[in-house]
This record gives sequence, structure tokens and C-alpha cells, in this order.
Amino acid sequence: MGQVHTIQEIRGGFEFLINNTYTGEKTVVIIDQDKHHLFLDKSIFREQPEACPFLRYKTEDRKAYCTVHLTRPEICSDYGCWRLLILNVRGSRAGRIMYQRAFFSDDSELTRLWKTCINPLDEPDDALWEEKITRILTNAGYTVRK
Repeated sequence: MGQVHTIQEIRGGFEFLINNTYTGEKTVVIIDQDKHHLFLDKSIFREQPEACPFLRYKTEDRKAYCTVHLTRPEICSDYGCWRLLILNVRGSRAGRIMYQRAFFSDDSELTRLWKTCINPLDEPDDALWEEKITRILTNAGYTVRK
């Protein structure tokens, strides 16, 4: 997404005007209050120079975060890329796991399950981690697609 969104203007106070290089659409985004400290760490760009300018990787918990999640552009909300797609019992999208282990969902039960059962998992091996969380989610009635 770093090739899609560019920062056109730094407005201060963690507010930015970004430009969608494909559509020309301009969007004001604000760094989420709880992610200010994370946004200041630019080390992700050493490994991922074309990453979205608002994506940050938190090494201590091995997860990536969108630092403007609350004000992200509509294209980001619609973007269908995922590491794992989580469907509810009706077959509708309930959540996604992106990049390393970044979790996004509007499903309150799935969010609770993530916070209590999945987030605390301390499994450094990605394949084993995926197996474990797939088992947890499946047992809770969700379907997981890769």
C-alpha cells in the first residue's frame, strides 16, 4: 500500500493528508491515540521500504498494526488481502488476520475470543501458530480460509 498512499501534507498533531496515487482521492487520516508511540518507530521501512506509510511492526509481540485504523481510507477497509480470513456461521466475513499477526474485526465475539484465547499465545513458529488459532476458531464455530 506504500505505492498507493503517499503523504501529501503533514498537518501536525498526528494528522496527515494522504493521496491515493491511483485515484487521486485525498483523505485526512489521524494516528490512533493508542498508536502514537508505535507510529514514531520507522524501523519497518528498513525491511519493507514499500510498506504503507502508516503500517508499523511491533517486534515485541511480532504483530503489524495500521496506525490510522480508525480513520483509514475506504480502500483500506475494502482491501481483501489477508493472511487468514475468518468467516462466521453464516459464511460472512467476521475478521481477518493480515501481514504478520495483525487482527481486524467488527465481530464482538470474535474480538473477545482473540483477546482472551489467541492474542496471549506465545508461539514463535508461524505455521504452528496458524494451526493453533485455526483449531481455536473452528472449535468456536468460525471457518478459517488461507
